[in-house]
Amino acid sequence: MHRLSRSVLDPSLRGLLGLIAGLAALVVVLLGVVYAGHSRPGTLDAWIQSAVDGVGPPWRDVALGMDFLGEPGGAVMLVGAAVTGCLLLRLPRAAVLVVAGPGLAVVTATLLKSLVGRTIHGEDNLSYPSGHTAFATALALVVALLVTGRLGLGRTAGTALVLAAALVAGAAMGWAQVALGAHYPTDVLGGWCTGLAVTPAIAWLVDRTADRTADRTADRTADRPADRRADAGQPERP
Repeated sequence: MHRLSRSVLDPSLRGLLGLIAGLAALVVVLLGVVYAGHSRPGTLDAWIQSAVDGVGPPWRDVALGMDFLGEPGGAVMLVGAAVTGCLLLRLPRAAVLVVAGPGLAVVTATLLKSLVGRTIHGEDNLSYPSGHTAFATALALVVALLVTGRLGLGRTAGTALVLAAALVAGAAMGWAQVALGAHYPTDVLGGWCTGLAVTPAIAWLVDRTADRTADRTADRTADRPADRRADAGQPERP
């Protein structure tokens, strides 16, 4: 029971989030295949862009603020604040996930950009999937997972919170990217799905690694008294 309380991925959410992560990964791959090598918006992109692209003040300022949070400086601030909170609450696993989840989501998005080769505003501007959206989605998902575990929300409420947080954060950052003309809407969808696909897998890996390390440490600690008694020539108690 103590181990479950320390898990960053609540056991009751693993199956459903695993399924969602698999579906999200499939969407990322399918969109990547469809838009590989493209430099123009698709039909859906053009329809959404006509309603969102080129917003004026004050909404443009809001979009710029959101965009900053996905840039290295803003991302470091958000992740640093989250890590500090985790350490103050004595949640080392959570601190690791706060760094690894969003970080690997961005790394994955960056690698996919090179593979897909979709561009916007010039051949040097790779656009699919959106790294900003992947980061925002992953960070929101991590925080929601930690809140779910901390409050013991259970499967239904926990899943609702995690998905709602990922949706709101992804939609907000995605809107900013499209409004600023930095990404096509399908880039944003790909970034959102990248965050959904990567984060649960990293959370499971953090738990798995931490549990194995704790087991090995416990085994070594349990063996030490027996070793000392054997060295002293004392018979081991049953």
